[in-house]
Amino acid sequence: MQISSRFSVAVHVLTLLAVTPVGELLTSDRMAGSVNTNPVVIRRILGQLKKAGLVEVRAAAGGTYLRRAPADITLLDVYRAVEVVEGDLFSIHDKPNPKCPVGRNIQVALDDTLRRAQAALEQQLAGVSVAQVAAGMGELVG
Repeated sequence: MQISSRFSVAVHVLTLLAVTPVGELLTSDRMAGSVNTNPVVIRRILGQLKKAGLVEVRAAAGGTYLRRAPADITLLDVYRAVEVVEGDLFSIHDKPNPKCPVGRNIQVALDDTLRRAQAALEQQLAGVSVAQVAAGMGELVG
């Protein structure tokens, strides 16, 4: 299983917005150029980020800006905004054979481990802000 590239693209876009001077709006075309993708992809992700309250999109004004300070946006916020994860991140395949001892018990055997893995992922993402990612850009920030 792999998390889609929406997450990394969303972090890229938010980092780009974070290093952009205050008051300067970025267009989806400019963001798409940085990501090296189609502006339609960027607009879809911006829609999700807007719905989550992370960005404001001003089509008439010609761009997008952050609604919160980069230090106040965690990677968990981004993950939850763009990844469609209903319920648990990990799931057990449908209907294992109840007549098989492994099939009958696999979910119980894995539940705690998978729950801890998801909690660890969320804890790691919650501990990193967009500001920290931007700070890792070196020559762009500071």
